[in-house]
Amino acid sequence: MSSLSVNKPRLSFWQIWNMSFGFFGIQFGFALQNGNASRILTTFGADVEHLSWFWLAAPLTGMIVQPIIGYYSDRTWTSLGRRRPYFLAGSILASAALMLMPNAQVLASLLPALYVGAGILMVMDTSFNIAMEPFRALVADLLPADQRTMGFAIQTFLIGLGAVIGSWLPYVFAELFGVEKTAVEGAVPYNVTLSFYIGAVVFLVAILWTVITTKEFPPESTEEYKKDPDKVPAKKGLLQIASDFANMPKTMKQLGLVQFFSWFALFSMWVFTTSAVTTHVYGLDTQDHSSITYQEAGNWVGIIFGVYNGVSAIYALALPFIAAKLGRKTTHAISLCAGGIGLISVYFIHDPNLLILSMVGVGIAWASILAMPYAILAGAIPSHKMGIYMGVFNFFITLPQIINGVIGGPIVKYFYHSQAIYAIVMAGLFLFIAAFCVRFVEDRDDTVTI
Repeated sequence: MSSLSVNKPRLSFWQIWNMSFGFFGIQFGFALQNGNASRILTTFGADVEHLSWFWLAAPLTGMIVQPIIGYYSDRTWTSLGRRRPYFLAGSILASAALMLMPNAQVLASLLPALYVGAGILMVMDTSFNIAMEPFRALVADLLPADQRTMGFAIQTFLIGLGAVIGSWLPYVFAELFGVEKTAVEGAVPYNVTLSFYIGAVVFLVAILWTVITTKEFPPESTEEYKKDPDKVPAKKGLLQIASDFANMPKTMKQLGLVQFFSWFALFSMWVFTTSAVTTHVYGLDTQDHSSITYQEAGNWVGIIFGVYNGVSAIYALALPFIAAKLGRKTTHAISLCAGGIGLISVYFIHDPNLLILSMVGVGIAWASILAMPYAILAGAIPSHKMGIYMGVFNFFITLPQIINGVIGGPIVKYFYHSQAIYAIVMAGLFLFIAAFCVRFVEDRDDTVTI
């Protein structure tokens, strides 16, 4: 029997909802970053082939921050509990960064706006990671094994819901409320700036909801601790993190390969979709960053990103039932293939409206990526190391993004001749490879065999 199933009461739907609600705010802010950071940075002077380098801030900070936060949250106990102090600290920092990001030009007297924007992006990513990492561990901490898939599915639904609203907000402000969607050269349109302000507030309020409504239990109260108190080791800092990384469970290593190809693909999509859509679908010049058509195309990218997140929210609710019938591995493999089809189809589209169909497949894959690997992994992790191993698992998310960030730009420039659409096609192919790798993963708690 998995250690996660020992002596844990079943929770109600709303208890699971409350413990995950902070992810709504995190993804609201993350969606604003995903849909608009490339546009903001190009507005401040970045070239398309250099965008992936700026986006390295996210995986680099995640690789460093998440294992550390996971390690110390395993060993933290305060009046707010074990994980909640980190939620709160990260949300405060992230909200401040969201407010500053579209206003980088205001600080241009100190440094070029591009450098200020890149620095704020790094602070934002660090803050997101501080707030985000303990949420995966919290679900595994509090839920018995038979509720884990449901727990991560609800989390994914809230991620999708937050991302839909965050992705669509600039478009809604511009097209429905008439907020100014153009700006002078070197400035961010006010519809984007206002969206970031709203995102900062939503991020903080959503985290506070989870902090206030969710109760954690000290490690001393668990049955596993009572049986063997030495299972909670003395602090060893970075040496312990390195030791746990070297001795990670077999299932984590197998999932690592799936995650590598999945997140390499996602990073390409986030970085290059705006450029691919503006040039391949809208037919604009690669250097056109200030025309109203470019701004409209950028807003439309936010809309289609909202579509894939909306699909992921709906599909996430169905995941526990699909996985119960097909098994978690088969469900994940099929979902990844749907995403691959969606991304490759972008190459054949020249009507922006049809991109919505492409994003349906991407949304199916995204929901599964956010839920299935964690549901599979939680059954292979000792409960007293849930935080550290959820943080270490992030290595398999950040490493492919770092590699893509280093080589993705040069590949687009020299192999694809600055045609970003081919990076999107490559991303689709990588999702198919990830789906193939799923077959080699061992899922201890899955009652359905392939």
